[in-house]
Amino acid sequence: MDINFAITYDYRCPFARLVHDHVVVGLQNGAQWDVTFLPFCLGQAHVEEGETDIWDRPHEDTGLLALQLSVAVRDNQPGSFLAVHHALFAHRHNGGGSLRDEATLRRVIGEAGADADAAFAEVTTGRPLAVIREEHTRYVRSHHVWGTPTFVMDDKAVFVRLLDHSHGDAAAARSTVDRIVADIRWPILNEFKHTSVPM
Repeated sequence: MDINFAITYDYRCPFARLVHDHVVVGLQNGAQWDVTFLPFCLGQAHVEEGETDIWDRPHEDTGLLALQLSVAVRDNQPGSFLAVHHALFAHRHNGGGSLRDEATLRRVIGEAGADADAAFAEVTTGRPLAVIREEHTRYVRSHHVWGTPTFVMDDKAVFVRLLDHSHGDAAAARSTVDRIVADIRWPILNEFKHTSVPM
């Protein structure tokens, strides 16, 4: 039986990188999950009341260009999305790569197998930014989402932190995500949190 969930992401978030690694590796190895990848702008999440929304000054946000490019690939080149998604996280977190440098992002997207020119052309239309604004705002309102990575299943939204990625182990990736989903479905579990980082 397919498992349906959505999951938020911003490429700047190290916790999103770990969880999305499990999701991507699982999907690339046959996991029966129907996943909606939801862009969530951490810059907008930190806008104070009375300040101008980041949507109206996107050039000031360090992660919004990469999010827009990912949405362009997600919506127009879906066969390349998982590879691009994984590559953008790796670029940012395996070496502190810039999420604003256009030449670098073109290279990362192209090496992952997508058409970078098409993705950048789509960004210039403004559509990806509008999509991010709509999806971000919708789930903030409907599910009180405040960060990444958050799993959304039906009326539930759960922020999840893992301490490690899958190391390419498909079985580990699948069992990790299946365990998270099972805990989300457990109706009496509301919070389970270590008081300190486990050693």
